[in-house]
Amino acid sequence: MLVVADSSPINYLVEIEHVNILPQLFSRVVIPPEVVEELSRQGAPERVRSFIHNRPTWLESRSAHHIDSINRLDLGEQAAISLALELKPDFLLIDELIGRKEAMVRHIPVIGTVGVLERAADQSLLDLPIAIERLRGTRFHIAESLLDELLRRNAIRRAK
Repeated sequence: MLVVADSSPINYLVEIEHVNILPQLFSRVVIPPEVVEELSRQGAPERVRSFIHNRPTWLESRSAHHIDSINRLDLGEQAAISLALELKPDFLLIDELIGRKEAMVRHIPVIGTVGVLERAADQSLLDLPIAIERLRGTRFHIAESLLDELLRRNAIRRAK
């Protein structure tokens, strides 16, 4: 299974110490150089910059042949969507609502940080309540009601 990733999910998975679930869920994880640059910026958390500077072998960087200019998206999101159009991955890993909408208009299947955490929990790769609690400790933005619903579904699955 191939996934192309934008910077936000990589950033948050590193911050909550669950980035290593990606190669367990997906056989290939690819990011464009523009995403590498975003994760390397001075404003990124030190843990994230360290991760990207010592990038694991499972995280592949690959350039899109052409980057579509998409209004209201930053260069990393534009590059990730463009690379996804070229590689036809199983998913584009992206959190930003506008980016997700732009990807879906282009018929690119999307998954976000929370979706990755849910899949990992379903495969017993992590404890979802702990992962969500860590995510709540970051600057990640999502409606609390969505996280509560996710935890409720997880509890029901675990009880079966």
